Amino acid sequence: MTLHESTLAVLFSLLASCAANAAAPPAQSLREWRRLASEMVDKEIVAAGVKNERVVKAMRDTPRHEFVPPGERDRAYLDMALPIGNSQTISPPFVVASMTEAIDPKPDDRVLEIGTGSGYQAAILSPLVRDVYTIEIVEPLSARATRTLKRLAYKNVHTRAGDGYKGWPEAAPFDKIIVTCSPEEVPKPLVEQLKDGGLMVVPVGERYRQTLYPMRKTDGKLKSEALRATLFVPMTGAAESERKIKPDPKKPQIFNGSFEEVVTNGEGKEEPVGWHYQRQLTVKTDDKAPDGKRYVLFHNAEPGRGSHALQGFAVDGRSISELELQFHARGENIRADAKSDELPRVIVTFYDDRRATVGEESVGKFEGTFPWRAETGKVRVPLKAREAIVRIGLLGATGNLSLDGLQLRPGRAKVSH
Repeated sequence: MTLHESTLAVLFSLLASCAANAAAPPAQSLREWRRLASEMVDKEIVAAGVKNERVVKAMRDTPRHEFVPPGERDRAYLDMALPIGNSQTISPPFVVASMTEAIDPKPDDRVLEIGTGSGYQAAILSPLVRDVYTIEIVEPLSARATRTLKRLAYKNVHTRAGDGYKGWPEAAPFDKIIVTCSPEEVPKPLVEQLKDGGLMVVPVGERYRQTLYPMRKTDGKLKSEALRATLFVPMTGAAESERKIKPDPKKPQIFNGSFEEVVTNGEGKEEPVGWHYQRQLTVKTDDKAPDGKRYVLFHNAEPGRGSHALQGFAVDGRSISELELQFHARGENIRADAKSDELPRVIVTFYDDRRATVGEESVGKFEGTFPWRAETGKVRVPLKAREAIVRIGLLGATGNLSLDGLQLRPGRAKVSH
């Protein structure tokens, strides 16, 4: 069960094409995927702050294209989630790298992973630790990942189909536990199966508002410190039945669109609560901000480099025909990425109940220099839509873009006959 970032699919500009085959690729393809993997690691993982050299090497050496369906392989080396079937996704490489770094993998560690998905996270862990035990609740995914891992000779990875909420008691205790799906609260069996002094990294929270926590077990209890806002697929099974707060797809909304709620990350920098996968974003304080006293500034000087933030929400296309999107924007020297010729705008991407993309709409188009201005637009909701991602930022363009006061309101309701 991997990142939903939600299927952050199709949200990032293409870097290149990789035509690798399911079987061992020919020499030219092998060289190509290694080049793409190295480029991705440099631009999206090292540049974003991952420092552990062993983790960085594992990210360079692992053939991500082997863990995605054939139809998605041209996007295998983009920093984005991709659908892998059964309503699940493979996590963006930066998320995999940062979670792996967070558990500080050691050669003698025995690691439990909850949410095998395609097997990619387990493959990354394999050369870094002694043994990986990984559990997937969706049986077809577990079987497929098992075949892939065996074919690629990851001999220290042990797979199982089952409810990850219960862990793997007969193989416990574990030095580290990594959870790649989100429960509302940390399952007690996982706490019990973690060694005293051991580390767990897990995304915890509501369906579309989660925080990634590294947790260390001390004297039988977990002590945690927030790492960053994130967005994973929910932990299903027993964890889902215990969930107290559930989103209302008939009342979609943007949370913290005025950016007034902030947290301070481990580096002492303020980040807006509820916004995920932030790149080159700074929270600014100004009494003259259009909505409240804070706004966000996106800055990018390198064409094509990521400068964005994302937020997910539930929406039911059977009940809502359109959404009204409002916000304030200000620009300074904004220029499109020469390769894509794409100007920044606010984008909403819709997904069906299988997390396949069913539509994309945008509001605004920002270029050059301009003062604060109000933007309003209608966004059509596809009938099959069940959830969506709103993306804000420069989209590979250069310059400075400030945003504030993002609001989303349901428009026309569906008329039943």
